[in-house]
Formats: sequence, C-alpha cells, structure tokens
Amino acid sequence: MVRFAAVAAEFGNTRIPGTGSRVPTSHRKRTPKHRAGVASSPFSASDRGPAASELNRRRFLGALAAATVAGVGAARLVVDPQPRTFAQAPAARVATSGPTAPSALLPPPPLGARVPLPGGGALSKIPGQGDLLALTVDDGVNSEVVRAYTQFAKDTGIRLTFFVNGVYKSWTENLDMLRPLVDSGQIQLGNHTWSHPDLTTLPKDQIAQQIGRNDQFLKKTYGIGAKPFWRPPYGKHNAAVDAVAADFGYTVPTLWSGSLSDSTVITEDYIVQMADKYFTPQSIVLGHLNHQPVTHVYPQLVEIIRDRDLRTVTLNDVFLNNT
Repeated sequence: MVRFAAVAAEFGNTRIPGTGSRVPTSHRKRTPKHRAGVASSPFSASDRGPAASELNRRRFLGALAAATVAGVGAARLVVDPQPRTFAQAPAARVATSGPTAPSALLPPPPLGARVPLPGGGALSKIPGQGDLLALTVDDGVNSEVVRAYTQFAKDTGIRLTFFVNGVYKSWTENLDMLRPLVDSGQIQLGNHTWSHPDLTTLPKDQIAQQIGRNDQFLKKTYGIGAKPFWRPPYGKHNAAVDAVAADFGYTVPTLWSGSLSDSTVITEDYIVQMADKYFTPQSIVLGHLNHQPVTHVYPQLVEIIRDRDLRTVTLNDVFLNNT
C-alpha cells in the first residue's frame, strides 16, 4: 500500500484503490509557467481541462500497474517454491516407458546374452563392449529418497540395483511399493552390510554378524537371496573380509567405475555433471539413497541415458547367477 500511495501522490489528488481515501495534494508542486531559460511543463496551458485529467488518470493507472508487477516480482524472490521430485513433475515433462512410448528407455538385453560371473577380485565394470549401464544405489538413510527412486523406476522403466543397509527403516516403510519391482527383477537388492561399518576395522565375528544379519533381513523382508553380490561400505575390503563374505555365499564384492558423488549433500547441478561424466557404456555407477537433491534431477539423468542410447541393467541382467 505504501507503493500505491507513492504512485498516487505523484499524480495528484487521486483516490487509492480499495481505501476510499484520497492522497493529499497540498504539497504538490505547481507546474511552472513558461519563462526564458526555464524548462516548461510537458503540458501547456491549453492542455489543462478534461483531456489533461484523462491523461493524468491514464498515467496513474499505468504507473500503478507497474508498481503491482514490481511487487509481485519481489514477492517471488522471497517465496521460492520447493523443487518438485520427478514423480511430482507435470505430466508433459514426466519421462515414460513401455512398448508404445516413443521415448522409452531401451529394454535390458535378452537373458541369453548373460555372461558368467567373473572369478576372483572385485567387480567394478561390466565386461565386454556394449551399451550397458548399471546404476547402483546404496544405503537408504532417507525413506523419502528410497520412495522417490522407486517411483522413478515405476515412471521410467529404469533398472536399478539397491545395495541395502537393513538398519534403516526406509526398507520396511517402502516395502509395499518396492516389493513388486523386486519381484519383477526391475530393481535388484544387494547386501551392503547391516549398519555400514568399515569392515576392515572389525574382527571376523563382527564382520560375519554384519553380513549375515543383513542377508537374513533381505530374505525375511523381501523373500529374496542377494547372493553373490555385496558392496563393502566405503569400498573397503581385504582378503580377511572377502573370506568371511564368501562363507555366506557373497563371492562378488561389487565396487564401481564412476559415482554421482552424492554420499553427502551436494548441488543438483554437480550431480548432473557427474552423471554426464560417468554415464558411459559398460559402467557401474554409484549413487546413494540418502539426500534429496538427486530426486530433483531424474529428468536430466534420463535425458543423458536416452541421448547416449544406453541400456540400463541390474547385475542379474548381465551375469548368470547360479546361487
């Protein structure tokens, strides 16, 4: 209202909309008369009258509209809407998949194309030459992020491998939504230990407890065995750790060849930069189910995958698994 009053005062004794009052004109400067060497008013004496009043009225309304627009713009700077998750995006912008979708993600390779599991050592890249991308996502600290990633898979058909820490409640809170995608094979679950310790710092009995407890959790909660794929927390493992894991049937420590670098909170732009760098053929890329920014860039991730004609896969899509 202060802005409107200022505009009204500039144009004289004019009523302020919505107030029923007028701005006083007693302090308004009078239009100077023509004098040599003095600038005159843009309105001559012949302009004073009904026509001048109408012009003043139009100038007042134009300035009032400009003030309103400026006020709305300032408010938008203060009230910044929350970023939408992929699932909340308008329908026209949502990536879709399916046999009739013109921009659907490529399907996984046929089962007959699977290859034997590598023997010995850690897995960090998909062997061979091709168009495969394994996006593997860890932990599950944030239940909303687990839910958003699962919705992302439902919306786009993207295939994912989740490396689970069973200690987090996100895995039971999202069970009903996640279980159908696990059953269909679109999302694969792997063992990431129960509570994410550095296994190289633990005695063998505690290593066994971490791996064994998480194994039982996955079987009881999702009805699946995650063997042979497991991911050591922080990527740290040694011969002693590998031997304990192998006793449970976890013979393939699964690392990565690229990362979204989102184990801590980083910007959305940086996540997209990392995807642009590491979404390449035959890569295993690491992400995390912990922080919200990644859920705001799902359309950009899909765009990179489509532009490069990559085929997203789970580990079970790639390897023959006889366990």
